[in-house]
Amino acid sequence: MKTDTITKEFVKDTGIFADIFNYYVYGGRQVIQPGQLTERDTVKTALPYGADGASFPVQRFRDVQKLYASMTDGKAAYILYGVENQTRVHYAMAVKNNLYDALEYAGQVEEAARSHRRQKGAGTAPSAGEFLSGFWAGDRLIPSVTVTLFFGAEEWDGPLSLSAMMDVPDPDVHACMNDYKVHLIAPARMADTEIMKFQSSMREVLLFIKYSKNRDGLDRILQANEKRFRGLERRAADVIEAVTKSGLKYDKGEEAIDMCQAIQEMRMEERRIGKEEGKRIGREEGERIGETKQARETSKRLYAMGLGIEAIASAVGHTAKTVMDWLGLMSNLSDTETAAHDVEEGPFHQ
Repeated sequence: MKTDTITKEFVKDTGIFADIFNYYVYGGRQVIQPGQLTERDTVKTALPYGADGASFPVQRFRDVQKLYASMTDGKAAYILYGVENQTRVHYAMAVKNNLYDALEYAGQVEEAARSHRRQKGAGTAPSAGEFLSGFWAGDRLIPSVTVTLFFGAEEWDGPLSLSAMMDVPDPDVHACMNDYKVHLIAPARMADTEIMKFQSSMREVLLFIKYSKNRDGLDRILQANEKRFRGLERRAADVIEAVTKSGLKYDKGEEAIDMCQAIQEMRMEERRIGKEEGKRIGREEGERIGETKQARETSKRLYAMGLGIEAIASAVGHTAKTVMDWLGLMSNLSDTETAAHDVEEGPFHQ
């Protein structure tokens, strides 16, 4: 299964999703309950106005979006929450998320217009401005909040706003521009105390990712959170393995994973492979030394038989200088002198 599919299915869970926004919006306070969330279609289609009033469809696919419904002072309140998962830094995230939110609002305006058309003739007639826009003075949009969740151990070095993507030296122009900020959750930029505000297994996922390239740090957080890591839900372990490529060893059929044991077994396997590799290198080195020794002895026998240096070097697969070193001959000769020597010299040269 692909990494993006694994992370998307994990975040889709209402408990995980609620935990993300309870952290980001409410600082860890448990305000949003999973039962208050309703799955939304992640395909966003809107009909922005084109030239001469014409319209054209724009379609984008979101990762996860849910509608949050609550009661405030006896009135229903709604908020659209969305999560965009990233396993790599996206340097145009501000534009991407801005487009998603804009499409959401455009879609709401279009839906309001359709609703008013269906009710045509009922109630008060719309004003000219209401008729033109399809959105009446009493209509209200549902707010859309999008959070980017970065499943990476490295620092997020991408722009976190539209303005950060631009170079506008004129402060007057800059003051007239509308900005859009990226709401980012990235483990490398979070203190451990911040990650501990998560109540779901998202906490262990972010902690592991943060220290996945720091062995001492990983051992420390595993020890400090041993109880939770020893009974981690499998889907969280799957996310950790998919994004960190750590080579964790555990039974994919188990619902709860002992991550401490999985890491221990992974490291034992690494040591076993290391030992096997060491033995292989040792064998190859021994063979190489043996072959070199044999080539040296062969060179001496061939030289005693009257063969020239170049011929011997070709026969044993080594350079002429190496052969001369073995034979104790003029190893300090230049290449030209060596070549001349090969022609003129030999044990029976007259």
